[in-house]
Amino acid sequence: MRISDLFKMGIRNLSRRKARTILTVLGVVIGSLSIIIMRSIGYGMENNFDTQIMQQGGLTTITVNTYGEIYDDNGNWMGSKEQVLDDNLVEQINQIDHVRAVSPMMRMDITLLSGKYQGWGDITAMDMDVFEAFDFPALTFGEYPTEEDNSTIIFGSNVPYEFYDPTSRFYTPKVIDVQKDKLALKFNRFQADPKKREFNLPLKNIAKMEQTNGEFDHQTYMDIEYFKKIYLKYCNTLALSDRKEAVKQIQNYQSIKLNVDHINNVIEVQDKIKELGFQSYSQMQYLQPLKEASNTLQMVLGALGFIAMLVSAISIANTMVMSIYERTKEIGIMKVLGCVIKDIRKLFLFEAGMIGLFGGFIGISLGYLSSWLINKFGQPLFGALMSGNYMYDMTNTKFSIIPIYLPLASLAISIAVGLLSGYFPARRATKISAIEAMKTEG
Repeated sequence: MRISDLFKMGIRNLSRRKARTILTVLGVVIGSLSIIIMRSIGYGMENNFDTQIMQQGGLTTITVNTYGEIYDDNGNWMGSKEQVLDDNLVEQINQIDHVRAVSPMMRMDITLLSGKYQGWGDITAMDMDVFEAFDFPALTFGEYPTEEDNSTIIFGSNVPYEFYDPTSRFYTPKVIDVQKDKLALKFNRFQADPKKREFNLPLKNIAKMEQTNGEFDHQTYMDIEYFKKIYLKYCNTLALSDRKEAVKQIQNYQSIKLNVDHINNVIEVQDKIKELGFQSYSQMQYLQPLKEASNTLQMVLGALGFIAMLVSAISIANTMVMSIYERTKEIGIMKVLGCVIKDIRKLFLFEAGMIGLFGGFIGISLGYLSSWLINKFGQPLFGALMSGNYMYDMTNTKFSIIPIYLPLASLAISIAVGLLSGYFPARRATKISAIEAMKTEG
């Protein structure tokens, strides 16, 4: 039998009993739609968890703070303890397996000056050698610090903030162009010695980061060695009593930040740090239970989709069995006319496969439409479901994401279900006796 004849006969047979065919196709549509929607929601949740945590600092980043948070085995907060962070600890952490880069960190409030205007901010000082390892963004202008010149100050895309005139009675903010306007820095934690000239550092090497919609946008960075150098100069302008207190500020670090080679090793490295007697923090601590919850939800959603597809498979099998009973005489005539058994099997498999194909295509179309509707109108529902998760930001969130492989997989499953469901009925059709079939009325 030619393929064209097989196609014509199959379509004609399906169109004979339109109501039954439509209902059977509808079962496949529901199964295919369930698979797409259930998986797309799970994928959307997982993608949003990853994206939002990456914006908050990266999945492979671990931070050891001066005050370490202590939790019990059930995740309940037990308090905090003060931790001494020094060069010795930095070296110990650097020796731990899977640690890709480690840097001490210092933070200091600063005042930025531009003529009579001033603004505020804070400096985050880190080892410039680890900037690349921590995936610092590209720069819109300027260059990162180098061994030859480490005096660069790097502004995030959203800093510095608005400047104002402190002598004016009215708060009139002014936007400063850091590329064109003169800019200077001063520390303001301690009062300057009135007998000495106040510390004021003109900023000559300025760079600015590209926007990342993450933590980098609101930070100002500097190489830690250069920071210590200018900070000690600042300390020399203070009164003796304040000078000793100011120098103490840089004797130990406020935090230590490290980058691990793979997210699967983050918890292991945190356990090693704990063995050293220090508490650490990472986004993976919070992502791991969220991922487990997401995986559980995806399994439940996937099971619902599987059940829907199983029901459609039963519906296809039932339709094909009924078709065989109704077409017994037709099958007998085909055999008498010399139609080979293989062609009869192909005919019924073709009809079952076409039901799966039609249902799959319609299910995919409705899946994209449903995904759009979920993303447009689903915020109240998902907002209520995720209200207990402080990390989940509902702004511009896609609750349903359909990856490119999902429609293809859904279509393949629909066709496969059709063929498998039609296999045994098709096999039954080939075993019908031609003589007995000819005796059948109809």
